[in-house]
Amino acid sequence: MATQKLYIVVAACNNMGIGIEGRIPWRLKKDMAFFKKITCSSIQEGKQNAVIMGKRTWFSIPAKFRPLSGRMNIVLSSQLTESPEGASLARSLQEAIEMVNNSTDSEGIFIIGGSSLYREAMLAPNPCRIYLTRVLGDFDCDVFFPEVDPSVFEKIDNPEDIPSCEQEENGIKFQFEVYEKKGTV
Repeated sequence: MATQKLYIVVAACNNMGIGIEGRIPWRLKKDMAFFKKITCSSIQEGKQNAVIMGKRTWFSIPAKFRPLSGRMNIVLSSQLTESPEGASLARSLQEAIEMVNNSTDSEGIFIIGGSSLYREAMLAPNPCRIYLTRVLGDFDCDVFFPEVDPSVFEKIDNPEDIPSCEQEENGIKFQFEVYEKKGTV
């Protein structure tokens, strides 16, 4: 069986900050709509994507939005003793990937945070694509996205008709960027 491709979805500001005190420091409806579209869109009828996240990311999602609808939710934690309501619990990224591969109704694997899980996915031997919403501003953050190493990842142009032009919402400029791990499809 081929190694499962991982899709990383993240929004980061100028210093690659992604969050502060358990929340996202900006509010961009277009980015949230993009996140939902990219993580919910499946190719095969009747299949759904999996979103894999760490425990802190899970609890940073407002309770009324948990689990993320239309997706298989998997929470990674070595401390939780039982699965959060509406989600599956995995102890490692590899275990989460195996859960998706063993599910007959799941398709893509989307890594949605936090920082250490992003780093692990980027270093994994799997093919990997990063959907980065680059927030063109400075925000106070206490959690950061790992450096995108240009020797490992290359920026690619406009896959899936993702707009590459700069956009603005609530006085905040941002743009969508996509990176592909070199040597993978």
